Amino acid sequence: MLANYLIGLREGLEAALIVTILIAYLVKLDRRDLIPRIWLGVGLAVLLALGIGAVLTFGTYGLSFTAQETIGGLLSIIATGLVTWMVFWMLRTARNLSGHLRSNIDHHLVGSGLGLVVVAFLAVGREGIETALFLWAAVQATGQTTLPLTGAALGILTAVALGWLIYAGMLKINLARFFTWSGAILIIVAAGVLSYGVHDLQEAGLLPGLHSLAFNVSAAVPPDSWYGTLLKGTLNFSPATTWLELLVWVGYVVPTLALFIRLSRRPTSASAPTPAAASSRPRASVDAL
Repeated sequence: MLANYLIGLREGLEAALIVTILIAYLVKLDRRDLIPRIWLGVGLAVLLALGIGAVLTFGTYGLSFTAQETIGGLLSIIATGLVTWMVFWMLRTARNLSGHLRSNIDHHLVGSGLGLVVVAFLAVGREGIETALFLWAAVQATGQTTLPLTGAALGILTAVALGWLIYAGMLKINLARFFTWSGAILIIVAAGVLSYGVHDLQEAGLLPGLHSLAFNVSAAVPPDSWYGTLLKGTLNFSPATTWLELLVWVGYVVPTLALFIRLSRRPTSASAPTPAAASSRPRASVDAL
């Protein structure tokens, strides 16, 4: 549940910040008449995410065990790739997100402003698709539906509340710090999803080594115990892990986390920032929009 809360919070906050920036900029331009275009794009993006979730949930019914495991494994790998890309994209883009969105708005202000629907749809839809895939992978990994969806829903609601507080000028968030810490945690979570995807492909017979275990601590960490469920729900930890799952987990976490830490530290390792650079640090508030 904690991992799904985090993914809902992070993706939801990204979407909330995008919507906040778009609306605040239109208000500053005195083009409130175009704000419904933003909400239309957001609504279409939400419908797309829900539709993808429904297809993933109900589309595999009636398939053979091998087909279900194959689809589950491949989608888990895709979800890991999307989350990894999202983590690094936001690490690079957080400081220039506002300027990037303003440029898109300026480009689509001509005419009826229908292009703003596309801007909001693409910006928010990306977050929705990533969330739908990651949640589906989490549900498949844990075998539970209520806890992952509840965690994600709470995270999204928290993000919406934070977005409103930011827009109202009642809250400031150091986005660099938030996205750095949440990104590092999500890399660990994504490694578990990737490892589970490999296990699914082993179950389907597409990858070898299903019965070659690196360790089996089921006696110490029973899968049905509260702490076994907690580890499974947060880190996708499997008490019985094959050598291939372990190698994939380590092979993903070590280079990905090392690169992430290196890139996140790059601005602070340079010489002292100029006043202009210091003022551009990503603290989100209406004044920064």
